[in-house]
Amino acid sequence: MLSLGAFAFAAPGMLALLLVLPVIYWLLRMIPPLPRLVRFPAIRLLMGLEPTEQTPMKIPWWLLLLRLLLATALILAVAKPLLNPQADLPGRGPLLLVIDDGWASAPGWTARIAHAERLIDRAERGGRPVVLMGTAPSPLDAPVMKQGALRPEEARTLLRALRPKPWPTDRAAAVTQLDRMEVDASAYAVWLSDGLEDPGTDKLSARLRQFAGLEVVLPDQATTPLVLLPPDTEGRDLRVRALRPAANGPRKTAIRAEDDQGRVVARIDLDFAATSTQGEGVLAAPVELRNRMTRLDIEGQGGAGSTVLLDERSRRRPVSILGERASANGQPLLQEVYFLERALDPYVSLSVGDRENVLTRNTAVLLVPDSSAPSPNDREEIAKWIEQGGVAVRFAGPNLAAGGDNLVPTPLRLGDRALGGVMSWGTPATLAEFPANSPFFGIPIPKDVRISQQVLAEPTPDLSDKTWARLTDGTPLVTAEKRGKGYLVLVHTTANTNWSNLALSGLFVDMLQRLVLLSRGIAGDGINKALKPWRTLDGFGRLGAPPAGVQMLPADANRSFKPKPTTPPGLYGDENAHVAFNLGDHVDPPKPLVLPAGVATDRLSEGGETDLSRWFLLAAAMLLLGDFLISLWLRGMLPRAVRLRRAATAALLIAMAGLLAIPQRAQAQTSPAPPAQIQPPDKTGATPTAEKTPPPPLSEEEALRGALDVRLAYIVTGDKDVDDTSRAGLEGLSEVLRSRTSVEPADPVALDLDRDEPRLYPLIYWPITSTQPNLTPRASAALDRYLRTGGIVFVDTRDQQMSFDRPANGNPDLKRLLGAIELPPLVSMPSDYVLTKSFYLLSDFPGRWQGGKIWIEAGNGRVNDGVATIMIGSNDYAGAWAVDQRGRGLMPVSPGGETQREMAFRFGVNLVMVALTGNYKDDAVHLQDIMQRLRR
Repeated sequence: MLSLGAFAFAAPGMLALLLVLPVIYWLLRMIPPLPRLVRFPAIRLLMGLEPTEQTPMKIPWWLLLLRLLLATALILAVAKPLLNPQADLPGRGPLLLVIDDGWASAPGWTARIAHAERLIDRAERGGRPVVLMGTAPSPLDAPVMKQGALRPEEARTLLRALRPKPWPTDRAAAVTQLDRMEVDASAYAVWLSDGLEDPGTDKLSARLRQFAGLEVVLPDQATTPLVLLPPDTEGRDLRVRALRPAANGPRKTAIRAEDDQGRVVARIDLDFAATSTQGEGVLAAPVELRNRMTRLDIEGQGGAGSTVLLDERSRRRPVSILGERASANGQPLLQEVYFLERALDPYVSLSVGDRENVLTRNTAVLLVPDSSAPSPNDREEIAKWIEQGGVAVRFAGPNLAAGGDNLVPTPLRLGDRALGGVMSWGTPATLAEFPANSPFFGIPIPKDVRISQQVLAEPTPDLSDKTWARLTDGTPLVTAEKRGKGYLVLVHTTANTNWSNLALSGLFVDMLQRLVLLSRGIAGDGINKALKPWRTLDGFGRLGAPPAGVQMLPADANRSFKPKPTTPPGLYGDENAHVAFNLGDHVDPPKPLVLPAGVATDRLSEGGETDLSRWFLLAAAMLLLGDFLISLWLRGMLPRAVRLRRAATAALLIAMAGLLAIPQRAQAQTSPAPPAQIQPPDKTGATPTAEKTPPPPLSEEEALRGALDVRLAYIVTGDKDVDDTSRAGLEGLSEVLRSRTSVEPADPVALDLDRDEPRLYPLIYWPITSTQPNLTPRASAALDRYLRTGGIVFVDTRDQQMSFDRPANGNPDLKRLLGAIELPPLVSMPSDYVLTKSFYLLSDFPGRWQGGKIWIEAGNGRVNDGVATIMIGSNDYAGAWAVDQRGRGLMPVSPGGETQREMAFRFGVNLVMVALTGNYKDDAVHLQDIMQRLRR
């Protein structure tokens, strides 16, 4: 490398080409420019005329200078000029790059990769191989990474494919992997650390010090990782806490809360004191906004450690108490409503009233004290409400002990049982440990809680399964029964202090909170069991479909259970009921990295040398363009009126193309989002939301491509996960069509019926979601026009619950969205329909799930040559078609696995063939008759 102060050349040997410049100068001087092209009139008009213009014998000096500058720019470009060059790496052995790629590396990941690329460039200049390895366990579906000494270009490719992982590093396992590589001892090791301590830090640093040299690169303060902990509920507010590794001065950051659409609904500032490693803040929001929050993020971090997913445990559920509010005149300490209010008011949205008032609201839990024993009519209405998904919690007392009340989870004996007092032989009883099938499982039981009176349950075969809490003598204290979608729960003692002191203990509050969580959205139906993965986080904190190989979250996943490739952080359960498994409360508090004395360190930064080759190539391209335009001008091939305008336009386009081609380094830190003001609900109770920006309409060029190429389309729903799955699924189906059939579809198209023209596409895939807005009149008209002109729409409800013979059991979202178009009568697809034989012979039509039916319009589509224009399925076909770049499925298929995915692809091929060729299979039956008629 030839260094000239702040300027250097990585390939100085190429500067020898500058000696050729005199030869180029001599050649250009000797070769005159091409003569100007003149269109002669008739020859007789030229007789006797003398030419007024002479062709020059030599090239003009300014054109000669331009071409010499062009050659000089090309020579300097191939010499690889560098600005602020860095010295070559120490030693002569290979470069060993060890990169921490766990959750803590996500902040400043772009700067980390840029720093590693500069190290590889320095190794490449010295002709040294590169060994690349990460310290975090690889995902289960990750391709096998090539190990050992690599060429710099190979290492650069692997580096750009590296991503942070949503789990901690394992540096002890990295040492084992390094030993298997058998790296040359003369290697120079560079460890790009995340700056945090790890149980295997000493082992890794000791192993790296055995090489010829070691340098540890530490993050700066801006990229030091922060850990966001799940919030604590403090009454009506959420207390948010974040941790940092070291108390290195004051630091301010921001926490933003988002809803399921990615909109910011609240934002607070979080301050770290100069001597504290913990920052705290209170997130105060109305109930409506708090119940919409789905995640919390630290601005400027962008990683799994700075993200907290929220489930129903962080929301304020609407709870109602049947009865009258306690008053001072009525001795509140004796009223059951008083104890229920004091136990739940800080944690839920509470209301008190009669049955007509409390059941007309969006009530999640209904508490029924014995003093407010419901009438027979009220019990009937409450039973219907439970069937629809409500949770009713009843408390025993004298009224219930008198008998005649059938709104109980298990039959009861008449009267009550006294466990202490003058007329009783026994003493007040204590509680036994909660069983594993109880939502109270894991709650510690205070030793001073005593039950002195209770109602007894009749012994039945299923009483043990219905018992959620019992006394030490085995008699049930809390029984429950699942009815429809809801629960009926009975506490066999009173809600005040008449029959026990339970209402005075913290156990009473904990038990009521668990029952509130049971009301909606918490997976497991109140039973502690393993949960399947539904959505998981990647290393950058993005929520998506779980990767292949992710296992179920065990029921005993306590704080000591660490995130790992088999159980990454995310949401476990399903879309209706799930729990959040966050990284913040399942990793150790961050501590700064401690290195042995004598280890060289550096700071991660965006600075360093700059390669100027691309700029010299851009200058050469601009000079070449100028030379081309000047040559055209000298030959008279540019119209005089537009010469300058066209030349300026072309130069501007070339300059813009050159600037866009230059890879700009992305900023390591994202700019913080503007504060989102919390808007109170309006008079109707609705909370204002931001309008969704529709996608731009298709340009003329895109419309032309859609008309000339075969493209599959899908309707945009507004749900990012569903839309991404639809696009990935149609891309996977298009790849299968290209490899197995003569159809070569282009990339699929996202379709907005309000703006785009659907008639350009033979088949439209329409997934149904509950959040998708109704069709506008313009969209309905476009879809009707598409169906009338022969287009085919395949509607996928993705729920396996369609039933058109009984509309009450059908999908309500499907009825809502299709209600705006002229939908013909639908029937179950017959077994001999053309869709079963258009390419493959099929008898079943699975997607991600198996079963269900395909519904088509009645009459086999008489208008469209016997082909139905609308088909409806329910097996999430795009989820089964979605594959990655290596052809592996992105989503699990149940229960048939990859065999079922193959059958789903075959169904997709048949569907596209029907859309492109219609009913040609039935026409083929009459082929002989048609040929005989043609012969005549």
